[in-house]
Amino acid sequence: MAEIRRRRVGMIGAGWVSEYHLPAWKKQSARADIVAIADPSARALEAKSQNFGIARSYPSAEAMFAEETLDAVDICAPREAHVELVQLAAANGVDILCQKPLAPDYDQAAALIAGLPKSTRLMVHENWRFRAYYRRLKAWLQEGLAGEIRQVQFEFFSSGMIADAEGDRPALIRQPFFRRQQRLLVMEIMIHHLDTLRYLLGEMEVIAARLERSNDDIIAEDVAAVVLRRLDDGVIITVNANLAVHGAPPAPRDHLRIFGAQATLELEGSRLSATGLVRREEEFDADTVYQEAYDATIAHFLDGLDGRVKMETVPDDNMKTLALVEEIYRRSRFDAQRKPR
Repeated sequence: MAEIRRRRVGMIGAGWVSEYHLPAWKKQSARADIVAIADPSARALEAKSQNFGIARSYPSAEAMFAEETLDAVDICAPREAHVELVQLAAANGVDILCQKPLAPDYDQAAALIAGLPKSTRLMVHENWRFRAYYRRLKAWLQEGLAGEIRQVQFEFFSSGMIADAEGDRPALIRQPFFRRQQRLLVMEIMIHHLDTLRYLLGEMEVIAARLERSNDDIIAEDVAAVVLRRLDDGVIITVNANLAVHGAPPAPRDHLRIFGAQATLELEGSRLSATGLVRREEEFDADTVYQEAYDATIAHFLDGLDGRVKMETVPDDNMKTLALVEEIYRRSRFDAQRKPR
């Protein structure tokens, strides 16, 4: 039996999302070792190094590359730094896993990909499609449980942008960087849903979009209504997302309904069901699914590097998701300067 290669991996970024990446890497300790981490925040570096037993830390990715011999990097930095960091990693000849989105907009992502060496192996960390209930739903669709699909509705509602009695907005406490994002709901959150819908249903196009902003504490959109059409048969897919819904929980849950000729397939939070000619129901633990999606994404990256699977979220595939995102912004003509109503 061939010996499994144990890769030396550097983490770039020690922010909140690294709290989910690092446990996933630990689960792959037989195949990979996080040997170093880079971030400009000394406090964040110290916390991650101590909590996850990372031997060496650096104030920048450049400093890490100057000192370390790496096989791969995991880029967890803010989206504004992705292009520069991917280019740096590619110049150092390492394999790359980069958090979504690959770049702040479609054109920058396209230019980045076009300029990379042909030998660069790059996967976008798009973990939503790796959630256990979506993998199960994909299997149900392939099994034909729904029959001919007639309509699809996706909802993602939260009260996180509604101020509480103290004037705080829960979504901004959990993720304060939302305040300054030039593109918020669609590029930061709905991009997951668009990618997952592509994974489940195939390619689609945007036919209508409207974006709004609910409050002056943010500069970008937190309300979206989008209509898409599946390319191969014209099925209409509606996506409604809103982070300022009275009565919704602060932590949003996906609600997806696929209406078919034989059954309705529904994901409501962490409960997946089929109702119709065939009846099925499965309940998933939400917290477990959340972390395990990161686990599965990183395992998939390593499997791809080892030649065991074909990577799903390679740049060519991810650009199709980014094209939908870009078209939503184009069609909506959202004006970040307009006062919320």
